[in-house]
Amino acid sequence: MKKYFRINPFLLLRSLIVLAFCTLLLSISSLYPCTSAVISGKITPDGRPLLWKNRDTSDPNNKVVYLKGEKFCFIGVINSTDINALHVWQGINSQGFAIMNTNSTDLSMGPGTGGQNGIFMKRALGECADVAEFEELLNRTNGQRNVATNYGVIDARGMACFFETRNDSFVKYDADNPKDAPQGFIVRTNFAFSAPEKNQGGGYIRYERDLHVLEEAAAKKRITHRFLLQEVSRDLINEKLHSDPYKKVRRTSFENPLYINTSDTISRNSTVSVSVFHGAPSPEKAFLATMWVLLGQPVTSVAVPLWVHAQDVPEEMTGENTAPMNDLARKIVSFLYDDSRGHMGQYMNATKLLKYGRKGILDTLYKIENNVLAETEAKLDVWFKVNPKPSDMLDFEKGITSLTYKAIKESFSGIIRD
Repeated sequence: MKKYFRINPFLLLRSLIVLAFCTLLLSISSLYPCTSAVISGKITPDGRPLLWKNRDTSDPNNKVVYLKGEKFCFIGVINSTDINALHVWQGINSQGFAIMNTNSTDLSMGPGTGGQNGIFMKRALGECADVAEFEELLNRTNGQRNVATNYGVIDARGMACFFETRNDSFVKYDADNPKDAPQGFIVRTNFAFSAPEKNQGGGYIRYERDLHVLEEAAAKKRITHRFLLQEVSRDLINEKLHSDPYKKVRRTSFENPLYINTSDTISRNSTVSVSVFHGAPSPEKAFLATMWVLLGQPVTSVAVPLWVHAQDVPEEMTGENTAPMNDLARKIVSFLYDDSRGHMGQYMNATKLLKYGRKGILDTLYKIENNVLAETEAKLDVWFKVNPKPSDMLDFEKGITSLTYKAIKESFSGIIRD
C-alpha cells in the first residue's frame, strides 16, 4: 500500500522564502569584495601609518560626508542613496582614528550576518579616539553586533591593525608585531585567517597580487600614500594569468583594441572608490591626518585630500544627490567599458585607457593628480609648522578639488558632455 505525504502549504512557502533569502544574501555578499592593507609607520619614509581600501560594490555612486558622532566629528564615504548616512564604508575622525573594512563571508554566523558592517564603522568613528578604544568597543559589543568583516584601523599614536570580526568574537592582527606582519604590513581581501572553515570566502587572486606588489615595495622602502594611490589602487594585472595590459596594448589599435577582464584585478569593474589614510604625525597634530579620496573607478578619476579639521566637504565630492566628481568618473567608465553585451561589462578597453588622446586616459589623470599631490605636500609642510584654522584647510581642499574637477572635465571634453 502506497503512502502519500501531504505537503503543508505554509511550510512550503516558508521554506521557499528562506531559500530565496539565503540566495539573495549570497548574491549580495558577492557584490562587496574589497581590497585593502594596513601599513606600519615602521616601514614608511615618514614614520606614519597608512590605511588603504579599494571599495567594490554594486552601487556605483559614492560620496563623502561630514558627520558628528557621539563624541567626535568625522568624514566618511557612503552610498549616495543612503540619504541618512546610516552606513559609513571608510572614514576618519577628529582624533586621527581611521577605519575601513572588507567583507568576509567566511566569518558569517548564518543568513543575514554582516548587515551592520557599515553601521558599526559609523559608531566607531563617532566614539573611538584610537585603536585601543576600538578594541574596547569590540569587547563590549561581543554577541550584540551583526558583522562579518575585516576591520582595518590606524590612529594618531601610530597603531595599525586588522580585526577579523564576527558577531561574538574577533581576532586582532598588529602590523607592528613581527609575528602578524613580518614585513610591517597586512593585506586583506574577502577571507579571514581566523575563519572557522579554511579556504572559504573570496578574493584570493587579489590577495596574492596585493601581497606581491607590497612585498616588492617594502623591500625597496617605497610604500607611501602616493604609491598606494597611483600604483596599488590602479593595478590591472591578473596575478594568476600574469597579464600585463601595459605591455600588450602597445601592439594594438583602436580598430583592433585589447580588452582585459577586470574581475580579478585590484582595480576592478566593480571598484567605486579609493581611500588612502595618511596617519597623523602625533596625537597633538591629529588634524594633519589626511584622507585621500578618489571617487569612481581608480583608472577614471583623481584623488583629492580631505581633513576632518576643515569641518566640511567640497561640493564636488558630496553633491545634493550624487557627487559631481563621481559623475565624471562614471562617464569615463562608460567610455572604457564600451560593450554591454552579456558578460562584456567585465571587460575594459585597455587600448582606450592607455592610448586615448595620444597620452592616454591614465597618464592624463596622473598629470593632474601629481599637481594635487605636490601642492598638498607643500601646504602640509606649512601646517606642520603653524597650526591651520579650520577655514584654512577648508579653503585649500575646496580650491584644489575645484581645480581638479575642472581639469578632468576639460581634459576629457570629448568623453564628458553635460
